[in-house]
Amino acid sequence: MICFKNSTILVALVAAMIAVAGCTGMSSPVQQTPAVTPAQSSEITVTDGFGRNVTVPSPLESVVCSGSGCLRYLVYLQGQDLAIGVDSIEKKENAIEGRPYALVYGSQFRDLPLIGEFRGKDDPEKILGINPQLIFKTGSSGTAYGTSAAEADKLEEKTGIPVVAFPYGSLRNDAEKAEMYDGLRTMGEVLGKEDRAEEVIAYIEETVADLERRTGDIPEAEQKTVYVGGVSSAGAHGIISTEPAYPPFLWVHAKNVAAGMGTAHADIAKEALVDWDPGYVFVDVGTVQMENDGAIGELKADSALQGLSASKEGRVYGVLPYNFYNTNFETVLADAYFIGKTLYPDRFVDVDPVKKADEIYTFFLGKPVFNDLNGQYRDLGFTQITV
Repeated sequence: MICFKNSTILVALVAAMIAVAGCTGMSSPVQQTPAVTPAQSSEITVTDGFGRNVTVPSPLESVVCSGSGCLRYLVYLQGQDLAIGVDSIEKKENAIEGRPYALVYGSQFRDLPLIGEFRGKDDPEKILGINPQLIFKTGSSGTAYGTSAAEADKLEEKTGIPVVAFPYGSLRNDAEKAEMYDGLRTMGEVLGKEDRAEEVIAYIEETVADLERRTGDIPEAEQKTVYVGGVSSAGAHGIISTEPAYPPFLWVHAKNVAAGMGTAHADIAKEALVDWDPGYVFVDVGTVQMENDGAIGELKADSALQGLSASKEGRVYGVLPYNFYNTNFETVLADAYFIGKTLYPDRFVDVDPVKKADEIYTFFLGKPVFNDLNGQYRDLGFTQITV
């Protein structure tokens, strides 16, 4: 046994041994904590659709979506596996399911815990019970189902969980389209899916541009006069239910006889429809949920509607409903190709509307669901309807 009587010699020897260990790859007794770079930060701050600065965890592992359409955006951005709770509409098995995303992911969502009632009627205690890292909240501006900065603040205060909120938007006009795109980008930033958000936006823009290229040079005198009735809005409706700014008509340069009555849903007078006498009538086939098949039954039974040129000459067609727990944008785009092909077949020679619809559904949802969706409505979509 070697004994060191001189403490100075001992200290020097220990110091030398430590130095040698560093040179030979042996572990040093002192661990250095690496500096945290911005890329490794566990939080980011985003500005949501109401101008609120919200600090959120990053990366996210769990979220919930509150409000009509919010979960649809999560699916568009391929973040559906992050959802750990859902509102009441996702727990139901509807006799008729008009939400394509639910046809794809419904069984997954139905098994998740409940966070409250649909249309944004949250239950803070239920949300706390599953403790997501983040709450997304959305709704359509100007409706009873909209949301606001005040509602987001209130929910955040009650749960202690960050809330990122934004308007849902639409494709009816530039202002509402900007809301939609901003919402997708905000959600994409929070999820770390910015590239997918831009991909979705670019796909919509390119699709609308394709429709414009096909029909934009049709002289005004040759543009077809059209009407869409039975438009779903918080449920099924009859023939007088329409959309004056129905996007598919705008994109294929058809003259909507109900244009000029605003941009949102409208109920017109039946007498006005008779007076307008559009060359083509399209029926939102969601109307078949009503007694006597709704708008279709009216077109068959009402003598005044039987006098419409479209009724007499066999120009009544079914389109898929796209208003079901807010707008299903993939169906809006699919309907536009069917309408374009019906009105201007020479401009859509290369398009099979059913195949095009499934291409669109696959992009947004990861699966072609046209047949599943149309089957909910007795396969009346994308067909001529005999009245």
